[in-house]
Amino acid sequence: MQTIAAGSRMEAVQGFGATLGGRLVMGLAATLVVAAAAHVALPLPFTPVPLTLQPLAVLGVGLALGPVGGFFAMLAYLAEGAAGLPVFQPLGPGGVAQLFGATGGFLMAYPVVAAMAGGLVRLLDGRMARFAAAAVACVAATVVLFVGGAGWLMHVGHLSAGQVWMAAVLPFLPGEAVKIAVASGVYSTLGRGKRIE
Repeated sequence: MQTIAAGSRMEAVQGFGATLGGRLVMGLAATLVVAAAAHVALPLPFTPVPLTLQPLAVLGVGLALGPVGGFFAMLAYLAEGAAGLPVFQPLGPGGVAQLFGATGGFLMAYPVVAAMAGGLVRLLDGRMARFAAAAVACVAATVVLFVGGAGWLMHVGHLSAGQVWMAAVLPFLPGEAVKIAVASGVYSTLGRGKRIE
C-alpha cells in the first residue's frame, strides 16, 4: 500500500513538471534553493571568494531540471540578483555590482554549469551507474565553473595564473569534491523515477 501511494505521489510530481506552469514553478523554486545556499557563506582571509553551498545547489538544479530547465532557472537567478533581490551571497556588494565583481565569473557561469550537469548526466545515464554518471557530469560542470570564476578573477584582479590558482581554485577543491559526491548521491537516490527532461 505504501509503495502504491509513493508511486502515485511520484506520478503527480512528474505530471506537474510536464506542464509549462509546473516547469516555471520548479524553476522559481530552484532559484530559491540557490539563494538559500548562497547565504551559507564563509569568508576566507586570503581571497575575495568565499566558501558557499551555491555550487552544490547549482549542480543539483542542473541534475534535477535538465539542461534547458537548469539553464533558464540559473538565468532567472542571475536576473533576480541583478535586480537587487538578496539572492547572492551576502559578503559581496549585491546587485549588478556583484555580477561584475571579483566573484562574478562564478555567478555568470551558473547557467552553463547547470546545463552541462543536466545534459551530460542524461547522456551518460544508462551507460554507467547513476551515481557515476552524475559524478562525471558534476566534475565536468565544476571544471567549467572554475574556469569561468578563476578566469574572471584573473581579469578583474590583474592576477597571475599562480595567484588565481591559490585564491580561487586550490583551497576549494576538497569542498567541491564533497559537493559533487552529495549532488551525485542525492541524484542517484532520489532520481530513480522519470526525470524532467
